Parts: sequence; C-alpha cells; structure tokens
Amino acid sequence: MNELNKNHTNKTFEDIKHIDENGIEFWYARELMKVLSYKDWRYFDAVIKKAKIACQNSEVTDVDHFVVDNKMVEIGSGAKREQKDYKLTRYACYLIAQNANPRLKIVALAQTYFAIQTRKQEISENEYNSLTEDEKRFYQRNLTKKGNYSLNQTAKNAGVRNFDKFHNAGYKGLYNGETADDIAKRKGLRYREDILDNMGSEELAANLFRITQTESRLKRDKVDTEKNACDTHNKIGKIVRKAIQQAGRNYARKITYT
Repeated sequence: MNELNKNHTNKTFEDIKHIDENGIEFWYARELMKVLSYKDWRYFDAVIKKAKIACQNSEVTDVDHFVVDNKMVEIGSGAKREQKDYKLTRYACYLIAQNANPRLKIVALAQTYFAIQTRKQEISENEYNSLTEDEKRFYQRNLTKKGNYSLNQTAKNAGVRNFDKFHNAGYKGLYNGETADDIAKRKGLRYREDILDNMGSEELAANLFRITQTESRLKRDKVDTEKNACDTHNKIGKIVRKAIQQAGRNYARKITYT
C-alpha cells in the first residue's frame, strides 16, 4: 500500500473489531472515531446521525445496526458519568465512512474497506440460486442464527424473561399449534438436537421471515410486556403460515403439516 495508509491499514479496522458470544462481529463507535482521526465526539456523533438517516432512507431498521451501548466512565476524584457509545455492524461502519469528512485520508480508506467487506457478506439472487440445497441450508441457517440473536435482544427489552415460552409462541403460530418439542418429535430428533439444524432451506427461510417480522413488530409497537411479546410472536407466526398457504407452494405442507 502507498503513503495513504502507511499509519492506517486495513488491519487497523480489523484490530478494533469485536466478536460477541454468538460469533457476531461489531465495532464500538468511540474506537472507530479514533481510527477515523476524529478527536471530538460531538462531530463524530453528528456523522453517526447522518449515517442513521441514510440507513432509514434505505428502508433498513437503523436500531439493528446502531445499538446504543452507553457506559459509566470515571471523570476524576472517583466521580463517574455516562458516556454515549454504539455497537456498530459492518454496514453501520460503511454508512459512517460514507458520511464522514472526505478530506481525511483515512476516511477514503475506510469507505473502500467497509464497502468491500460488506459486499463479501452479501449474496445475489442469482448466486443464491446457483447454490446446492446443502449450501442454501447452511446460508439460511447462518442468517437464522443471527436473526434469533437479534430477536432475543429485542424480546428482552420488551420484557421477555421466559424465552422458551416466547419462542414456542412463534412456533405455535407457524406450525399450527406445535411447540419446539412437538416439531422435534415429529422430525424424530434426539434430545437437545436443534430443530433449526434439521430444516431445509425453504423451511429455514420461512422461520427467518417469522423472526425478522416479529422483531420489527416488537420495536414498531413498542411492546413492553412478556404476554404482549408472546402474543405478537404467535400472531406473526400465523401470518407467515397463512402467506405460505396462500402462495400455494408445495413446501407449505412440509412446513406446517396440515
């Protein structure tokens, strides 16, 4: 690489990347701020606000990519104050880079880096259609895993404490009253064997749609009780089930067994 990034290389962005307990990557805004050569949080926070608006204009839920993560920090003499921060997805970092000061050389590098890395995680419809069934299933299973993690965070904020009950509410809606245990028994699975690991790509896609739509509804309706969260999950499951039936696809019976 040339003089542009002698002190700021692609590895810098990888160095500040974090991986959570579910294997999902994220970046802290305040760490990214320093790498992008911003010294004042006020100016960088203004960039984040622009990036969030760009996210919303793309009809993408910004709270999924810009997760508030405030911390208590010491300010001297044992006193502490709350410091604003965000956990950012790779897409959020890309939008921030696009809205940052273009006169900063490192910003141009960040734009290229996050654009390329974000594209590597995407897959076009034609690329997806060319995959084998096993490859499609693996791809959908990975998306479902990430979707469930995000849904759990949203459900927790909505007041859910009994997650087995919450997830079964969704399964019951999609599978005509069947719980996760019922589905496992019907599939002939062993104890503690994950039902999602034993679904085809189309069935996983139906469950992913249930997951993402439930999360969106919980946020949009500002659900704040476990009962309402479970009712919402069940309702979305039924809506997805009905949509599959109305579509008349062959896998409607495979998923719902009606």
